[in-house]
Amino acid sequence: MSFLEQALEAIRRTKPRNVVFFTGAGVSAESGIPTFRGAGGLWRNFRAEDLATPAAFARDPELVLEWYEWRRGLIRAAEPNAAHQAIARMADAVVVTQNVDGLHARAGSRNVIELHGNIFRERPSGAHMRPDVVWFGEMPYGMDDIFAALREADLFVSIGTSGAVYPAAGFVQAAAANGARTLELNLVPSEGTRWFHEARHGRAGELVPGWVDELLA
Repeated sequence: MSFLEQALEAIRRTKPRNVVFFTGAGVSAESGIPTFRGAGGLWRNFRAEDLATPAAFARDPELVLEWYEWRRGLIRAAEPNAAHQAIARMADAVVVTQNVDGLHARAGSRNVIELHGNIFRERPSGAHMRPDVVWFGEMPYGMDDIFAALREADLFVSIGTSGAVYPAAGFVQAAAANGARTLELNLVPSEGTRWFHEARHGRAGELVPGWVDELLA
């Protein structure tokens, strides 16, 4: 029996009823949406950290808004990929996502908590409307709902995220502390891999559909 098969068998034995998915940029990257961080993450020689801040918006709102409109164009042209669609097959799962692209909802997931907001919404900010997204230095959305879901979870699955930034980096520990089985599906080991009961590494578009097929079989 392979490592993944052993992990699946352990999860099946627990008969999970309350599943929480936590997803990051690695899921949407396979739909052609850049991560904007690390290699290839520049736009007109600006990094995301240069633009996605209240200070940058106060200094040059037109530049920041231009960047977000360019990003919206990329997202409008993208489609949910096999990982989004597989997650949506878990109809009763809670999907907590760091992504602001709305692709989980477009794929059919019904209970989505957008930790960092949604790029297609706007809200007032002084004299301008700004994207309704969480910028560096701002508090994430939905934290009470997220921790309530983690308290009830019996399976926590992290997909396509580095697990490096708090408070999100603490989700796996919070879920495990409440008795949930935890699984990482990621391109490479994350900074938090050691906190998971099981981990499997490879492309989300291949790993996630295969895992969901096995779990639902």
